[in-house]
Amino acid sequence: MSRGTPSGDALTHRVRVWDAPLRAFHWLLLAAVAMAIATGLQGGDWMVWHGRAGIAIVGLIAFRLAWGLMGSETARFAQFLPGPSALLAYLRGRWQGIGHNPLGALSVVALLGLLAAQVGTGLFSNDDIAFAGPLSAGVDEALVQSLTGWHHRLVNGLYALIGLHVGAIGFHAVVKRVRLVPAMVTGWQEVPRSQLGPRPAHVGAFAVALSLGLLAAYAASGEWQVAATATTAATTQAAQPASTAASATATATPAW
Repeated sequence: MSRGTPSGDALTHRVRVWDAPLRAFHWLLLAAVAMAIATGLQGGDWMVWHGRAGIAIVGLIAFRLAWGLMGSETARFAQFLPGPSALLAYLRGRWQGIGHNPLGALSVVALLGLLAAQVGTGLFSNDDIAFAGPLSAGVDEALVQSLTGWHHRLVNGLYALIGLHVGAIGFHAVVKRVRLVPAMVTGWQEVPRSQLGPRPAHVGAFAVALSLGLLAAYAASGEWQVAATATTAATTQAAQPASTAASATATATPAW
């Protein structure tokens, strides 16, 4: 039985190509990247929000990696990562499938990889003016300077990939008459009737992926370092009175 709904064209039907978690990830990532770029260019007091946007991107990427392993069929890397034959078939106009096409899949992998490198270096960056990455205090100063330099260089590659991504969306809309944006909003897309809709995610997959994303964001925030420091300080303060009392008792006790 077809996992879709009939349309006016007998040769096609509507299927939900993109699940809700994937669509939410897409638009939240867009918002976080836009905020990171805007606040980074603005600088000054906005760098606080630049750091927060970076932490959000870390959590979103971790969620996407988990969802790529346990999400619905079109969200899974194993389903859309192309082999040489699929890529060649697409270039020859013979590829058939739903979800990411082979070139689109390569674009997704490249964008996720570059974003991971960008936020990864940002966590350890320090411009000595308005921003210090939440994990920069725990590494060597020379490494911090090196990662800061890479953080500034990688952003140019990110601009290029974003430009290619937007250009590809425009090309599909104007030349191929395929509207990709509405499908990423609603999840529905017209596909040949011979193609079934994607299999849904396993029960509980979203909770696992969300938990991993939140855990990654917490780790990137450096809040665990603050908590560990506070615990150590409290333990030291609690031990000092006992040590002082023991020392005073030893001094007051006659040595006979």
